[in-house]
Amino acid sequence: MANDQAAENYTVEDLVALNPYNPDILNDLEKFVNEQVSNQTYNLDANLSLLRLYQFEPERMSIQIVARILIKALMAMPAPDFSLCLFLIPEHVQMEEQFKTLIVLSHYLEFRQFWDEAAKNRHILEVVPGFEQAIQAYAVHVLSLTYQKVPRPVLAEAINIEGLSLDKFLEYHAANSGWVIEKGAQSQLIVLPRNEFNHPELKKNTADSVPFEHVTRIFPVLS
Repeated sequence: MANDQAAENYTVEDLVALNPYNPDILNDLEKFVNEQVSNQTYNLDANLSLLRLYQFEPERMSIQIVARILIKALMAMPAPDFSLCLFLIPEHVQMEEQFKTLIVLSHYLEFRQFWDEAAKNRHILEVVPGFEQAIQAYAVHVLSLTYQKVPRPVLAEAINIEGLSLDKFLEYHAANSGWVIEKGAQSQLIVLPRNEFNHPELKKNTADSVPFEHVTRIFPVLS
């Protein structure tokens, strides 16, 4: 009884850190996936631990939970989370229709094809709130690596927004993200903030001086 009460005081993150291969935490990890969906949060380590436990106890695998893990991983692009999760899912499970769809979508993150395919499979994706916004953020990230100025039609296709909704999207980022809207010969041009990828001349300057706090994140100080 005392042990049960002590266990209740642990968070899911604590349980994973203490013993990620303990089958007794499988139900807690499944509930945690649903919490991530409901609260629009994300914990890759906990989700990977659950997928590993499914490998040891395949009869307890929940297809619905695995699908939600993959959708959340897809939302984390450009991080490699989707591939990390997929590696832990048996091949015969990957052959199920909804997983084949998600794998296709991961390959289609070339925007137009992706949004077309996503629209056909909305019933799979709509169970996880925030999916479209996460992919839109990824699309903007990719464009910022390539463009100094993005033509409005290119941005519209990448984020799957048009008309007044796109106007509001642009207004928001102009006010909050440093975007500048210019008139082009045929359409608006969106000037994106400078970075070392769309302005390579910045790379040399940033490479020579890495802030100390960035170093400490990569190499935690040992004590």
